[in-house]
Amino acid sequence: MTAIHTRPPALTIRAGRRALQRLKDKPLSPEDVHVVPGAAGGPKALGLSGLDKAIFGDWLPRVPQERSLIGSSIGSWRFAAVASSDDPKAQLAKLAELYTSQRFAKGVSAAEVSRKSVLFLETLLAGCEDYILNHPWYRLNVVVVRSLGMLEHDTRGRLSLGLMNAISANMVSRRHLGRFMERGILHDARLKAPVSKLIDFPSHEVTLTRDNLLPALLASASIPMVMSGVRNIPGAPEGVYRDGGLLDYHLDLPYEQPGVILYPHFTDKVVPGWFDKTLPWRRGDATRLQDVVLVAPSKEYLDTLPDRKLPDRKDFETYVNNDQGRERAWRKAIAESDRLGDEFMELTETGKLTEVLRPL
Repeated sequence: MTAIHTRPPALTIRAGRRALQRLKDKPLSPEDVHVVPGAAGGPKALGLSGLDKAIFGDWLPRVPQERSLIGSSIGSWRFAAVASSDDPKAQLAKLAELYTSQRFAKGVSAAEVSRKSVLFLETLLAGCEDYILNHPWYRLNVVVVRSLGMLEHDTRGRLSLGLMNAISANMVSRRHLGRFMERGILHDARLKAPVSKLIDFPSHEVTLTRDNLLPALLASASIPMVMSGVRNIPGAPEGVYRDGGLLDYHLDLPYEQPGVILYPHFTDKVVPGWFDKTLPWRRGDATRLQDVVLVAPSKEYLDTLPDRKLPDRKDFETYVNNDQGRERAWRKAIAESDRLGDEFMELTETGKLTEVLRPL
């Protein structure tokens, strides 16, 4: 007899307490989804490209309805791409190719990375601003932070010292980050941000416009020391704005919505802030995540990729002076990610998603 080899699952799917119960009673349907979060994580987003294409290109359009897309850093760029056209698959492919083909000289300045990022966004989205702001059902939300104290400076010495102080304060308690930054959410004019009252940090909400859309997206991905801060986003409180992932790395927020929150994510856990990456005891709040259905690549799937992981920013160092090698590895990961999308579609269409569900 010939042995039958079954491929290990490409996806890990976890659900919060209330979502778990809901999906036991009723299979997941596009009509259940009103909010989709997108985490910070740079090139990791390329490794989700096929999953995003399936969700936004095939699955959610089956039930057109108002949906909030809320992202920090690359998460906001993914969602701006999705909302910028009636062909989200093409825009997601364009985003992946633009990101992959970026090349930076060793020791590149923050100002130069910012300049290239502006060109990136203009190439991806220029001319699409009105479409994004008037999309029939997607409502974009861009998460940023407004810098306070020494984090307002772009001089390396002061900014480094400010970051060291913020990291030390965060080790004691996450709430101390409020001395260094405040949260900003720029949201679609037609719908408020999909969160209840934010009391963990000083926060403000601002309406997205043609004037502030691209500056907000640039700010949302402006990693300190890597890119320059964005000064004075039109319509927002004055100040220097930076990467939304500093406070809201994986968007552990008090969501307010009527169904489940579908979360296509790089990993099967939620890390609250950027400085919490090295703190294994800092994890997302179970109450805030009770409606989340988190869909992530499985360990078995990651083991099949180049370097056995999703693309990440360290690859620029790993493949220094070998851009072609890095691009080859990234394109392979992007191509493989279609498996993630195929598996998601199969699980939702056959009703077998509940069989693989695990608690978040």
